[in-house]
Amino acid sequence: MNTSSQPSTPLCVDLDGTLLNTDLLFESLVQLLKKNIFYIFMLPVWLSRGRATLKHEIALRVEIEVRTLPYHEPFLNFLKQAHAQQRPLYLVTASNILIARKIAEHLNLFSDVIASDKHTNLKGKSKGLALKQRFGEKQFAYAGNDTSDLAVWQYACTAIVVNAGKKLQAKVQRMIKLEQVYPSNIHLIKILPKVLRIHQWVKNFLIFIPLLAAHRLTDIELLTSICLAFLAFCLVASAGYVINDIVDLEVDRQHHTKNQRPFASGEVPILYGFLLIPILLGLSAILVSFLPLMFGVILILYFSLTLSYSLWLKCIVLVDVFCLALLYTLRVIAGVVALQGFNLSYWLLAFSMFLFLCLAFVKRYSELLHAHKLNKKQAEGRGYITDDLSILANIGISGGYISVLVLALYINSQEVRLLYQTPDLLWLVCLLLLYWISYIWVITHRGLMHDDPVVFALRDRNSYLVVLLMGVVVVIASLWGF
Repeated sequence: MNTSSQPSTPLCVDLDGTLLNTDLLFESLVQLLKKNIFYIFMLPVWLSRGRATLKHEIALRVEIEVRTLPYHEPFLNFLKQAHAQQRPLYLVTASNILIARKIAEHLNLFSDVIASDKHTNLKGKSKGLALKQRFGEKQFAYAGNDTSDLAVWQYACTAIVVNAGKKLQAKVQRMIKLEQVYPSNIHLIKILPKVLRIHQWVKNFLIFIPLLAAHRLTDIELLTSICLAFLAFCLVASAGYVINDIVDLEVDRQHHTKNQRPFASGEVPILYGFLLIPILLGLSAILVSFLPLMFGVILILYFSLTLSYSLWLKCIVLVDVFCLALLYTLRVIAGVVALQGFNLSYWLLAFSMFLFLCLAFVKRYSELLHAHKLNKKQAEGRGYITDDLSILANIGISGGYISVLVLALYINSQEVRLLYQTPDLLWLVCLLLLYWISYIWVITHRGLMHDDPVVFALRDRNSYLVVLLMGVVVVIASLWGF
C-alpha cells in the first residue's frame, strides 16, 4: 500500500529488523562470546545496570563487519531513492550508537544518527518521545517493524512498516497513514528443514552400518533401538548445525554459497536459533532415555566435539579435518553402542576413520581451491593457505586409498568367511570404492566439488550408481555361493 508524503518530511529509520534483517544485540553477543566465552559471567552484571549499559559494554568489545550485514535490500533501495531526492533521512535505533554510526558511515545516506548510549535505551516510548522532541509531533515519518514501534508511530505523520505481520500492519493503519509496506518474508515452518539442515541427516545413517554389517536388519528389537538412536543423533546434529551457523555468521556472509544460510542471510532471526537449540537437545534427551547409558555418553561426546569444532578447532590446521573424520566415526561407534551385546569391529573403525578423513580433506581442498581462484591467500575462517593445496590432496587421496586397503584386508579375514557365502565377490566392492574415491578427487581438483562432499554425493548420478552396484555385489555375495 502506498500513500504519498511530502519529500521534505524527515524519515526516521529503525535499524534492527527494519533496515537490517537481523538484531545487532544478538549479533554482538555472538561475537563477544566467540572472542571470550568467559564474558558470559559479565552479562548479568551489565544487565543489572540496565539494557543500555549491557549494549554499550558489548559494543565496546566487538567489531561488527557492517559491509556484509543482511540489509533489507528492497527497503534499502527505497532509502537510496529518497536520499537522491534529498529527503532528510535519520537512523534511529535502540542499538548502541557506536555500532549504529559505523553502519551510517558505510551507507552514507543519513543526516544524523539517534541511538542508545550508555545511559539511555532508545526503544519504544523513549524513542517516540525523543523524536517528538527533535522534530515535533506529526512532523516526521517513521519506518519500523515491531509492536514496540507503536509508541513511536503515535507521534509520526506517516508510517513505513517493514518485516511485520498483517496484525501489526492493521494496528498501524488504524493510527496513521501508511506510506509503504514491506511484508515479512519469514515462514519458519517452510524454512525449518533448511535451518536444521535435514539433508545432512543422511550422514547419520552411518549408525545403521554395524547392524547392516552383522546382517541383522530383520531383527525388530535391534532395528527399533537403532532407529531411536538415529533420531536422537539427528536432533543433536541439528542443534550443532544451528550453533555452527550462529557462530559462523560473519565468515559465512563472506562465502560464495554459505551466505545463503538462513541465519547468515537474515532469513531467520538469530533469536529463533537460540530457542531451537534447547528444544532439539531436550527432544534428543527424551529419546536417549530409552537407549543404553553408553549411547548417551557417546552422544554427549559428539555434541561436545561439535561445539569445540564450531568455536575453536576448525581454525587449527589438520586438527579440523581429523575432528571432522572423528565426528563421522563416532556415528558408527554410536550405532554399535546402541545395540547392546554388539562388539566394536576394529576393521570397521579403521575403515571408517580413513574414508572419512579422505572426505574431510576433500571439503577443505574444495574451500581452499575456491579461495585460490579468487586470488585469496587463504580460506575465510580456516588456518590453511593456498600453498597447502597439493599437500591436502596428497593426504586426502592417501587416506581414501588406505580405506580401500583396510577393506581388502577385511575381505580375507575369518569374520567375512562366516558372514558371506561368496566373500571373494567383495573384491568388486574394493574396485568400486577405489573408482569412487578417484572420481571424487578428480571432480574436486577440477573445482566442481560442492562445499560438502556428502551433499555432492546426494546429487551425483555416478555416486548413486556406485552405491547401487556395491549393494548388488554385497547381496549376491551374502546369498549365493559359487
